[in-house]
Amino acid sequence: MSMGMDLRVIIAQMETGEQESALAALQGFNREMSQCFTFRRGEEHDREHLGELVLGFLKRELQPSCLLACLETVRILTRDKHSLDPFIRCSSMSILACYAGITTTCTASPAQSQPVEGQVEGEQGDGEEAAEGSGTVVRESSFPLENPDQEVMVEALKSICNILLHNETGQVVAAELQLIKGVAERLKQCRDPTWTHEVRFFDLRLTFLLTALRVDVRAQLAQELHGISLLGNQLEATLGLCWPDTLETARAGFEGIPPEEVPPLSRQQTELAMEILKILFNITFDTSRRKIDEEEAAEYRHLGAILRHCLLSHADGEERAEEFHSHTVNLLGNLPLSCLDVLLMPKVQQGSIEYMGVNMDAVNMLLQFTEKRLDRGHKLKETLLPSLNLLSESARIHRETRKFLRSKVLPPLRDVTNRPEVGNALRNKIVRLMTDIDTDVKNCASEFLFVLCKESVSRFIKYTGYGNAAGLLAARGLLRGARDSGIYSEDEDSETEEYREAKAHINPVTGVVEEEQPNPMEGMTEEQKECEAMKLVNMFDKLSRTNVIQPMQLGMDGKMREMTPEDIHKLAHNPLLQSEEPAHSGSEDEAQ
Repeated sequence: MSMGMDLRVIIAQMETGEQESALAALQGFNREMSQCFTFRRGEEHDREHLGELVLGFLKRELQPSCLLACLETVRILTRDKHSLDPFIRCSSMSILACYAGITTTCTASPAQSQPVEGQVEGEQGDGEEAAEGSGTVVRESSFPLENPDQEVMVEALKSICNILLHNETGQVVAAELQLIKGVAERLKQCRDPTWTHEVRFFDLRLTFLLTALRVDVRAQLAQELHGISLLGNQLEATLGLCWPDTLETARAGFEGIPPEEVPPLSRQQTELAMEILKILFNITFDTSRRKIDEEEAAEYRHLGAILRHCLLSHADGEERAEEFHSHTVNLLGNLPLSCLDVLLMPKVQQGSIEYMGVNMDAVNMLLQFTEKRLDRGHKLKETLLPSLNLLSESARIHRETRKFLRSKVLPPLRDVTNRPEVGNALRNKIVRLMTDIDTDVKNCASEFLFVLCKESVSRFIKYTGYGNAAGLLAARGLLRGARDSGIYSEDEDSETEEYREAKAHINPVTGVVEEEQPNPMEGMTEEQKECEAMKLVNMFDKLSRTNVIQPMQLGMDGKMREMTPEDIHKLAHNPLLQSEEPAHSGSEDEAQ
């Protein structure tokens, strides 16, 4: 039997209005379509008609089995983004919200395709049953505000999630109906064992979609509903944490036990935790770009302590653990820099990584996570940059972190025979990124090493070679040397005996000792040398005039600038002129 015939038969049975006929029809439909996520074109009208009929049933008092079958059908129908019209009305969304248990009233008012600004929570209706401007619609029976059947709640939540995912009007209606307030109320019950894992998960998934798709809901959750504290408590309860000391966490029942000996988080714990982390990322997205007060700082430091625990926790399965850590790192990157000191606060314990008297477990974990992503080499911009940026900023503001990272990434230089980008050490891997085709990746890698070098140009060139360092130095106007702005403590001399012996023979461009090459001008007279120089200038001039290349020269500000025809003419008449003129000269660069 064709799918079109199936739908017409189901519609005919639904139109009888009898629950037994409807139940049999819908159960058959649900079984057949349970794994269907793509729908045949040309049947949109039939699916919308079926949706209207099911919504009509949901306004009645139904037997539990029929109610569940109706909501399962709605879940399946809302997968089709082309047949959502019946479900994106205020009345329909309100019905689903009531069955999901996330609204405070089930009173209906006329439906509108675009909700009225300032509409009272819970006021919605069906345009087909009530004239525009009329009062509330009387149903056959009001359904309960708190349905005890959590399976019904889950089906309703899934349907709302589908609508939000596929339809912008549905997103507007959800925001106008203040669904976020209803979900937030249930999220406050995070320690109540009444709620099943599925209810908690889809509450969080709905919250994630609302905050991802609606900027106004994102701000409402963060400010009006105190989202940082609310979700921080949710995360704390999900992970089963206790607080042995100020801003120091542990898994309840495993206090004082090294992280590697604590059992991994269960699959359900990890699923819930990742949803919470994604929501927190949405509502803290602009935190680093604005000033925060003392109360907010305390909230972020509390959250940072929980995130430190997440970073050091293990999950069930390597892939799941890496995904969990990835969401943790993304969120840490949103925290104010002044609050990142919580990563270093726990006391050094047996088995901890200690450096300069500070617990470096979290920083070491971040470094290992970064190297793992670097070795994978897949979508570096999305996977590597969050952790590398986080390490850079942490190193910039925390002396102990910078010194620890430098000891791991830029240990005292001994090998001066291989180029900085050659090899499998972490320094070699990051230096290779300094010439990556992706500008963001290249800049982030350069910035990280530059910070570890305390923004010292000479030290930066020593570890990376001038050729690799030139991009960052040119962007900052440091090609003439000196140090960029930044406050750093003095480090001890890191030069090894091997480096001191070879220092005079190192090529600063490549960063290694190279075999002496024969002088191509050996044996030439001064006139021949000048002739060769003129040939080179003329070739540059020709390529420049045809726009094949753009000749550049180093200005007195340390940045590269385009060479004008006058500059090239000047060079043609003075072929041995040095590009770097004394700082006290009256050159054009200095005048500018």
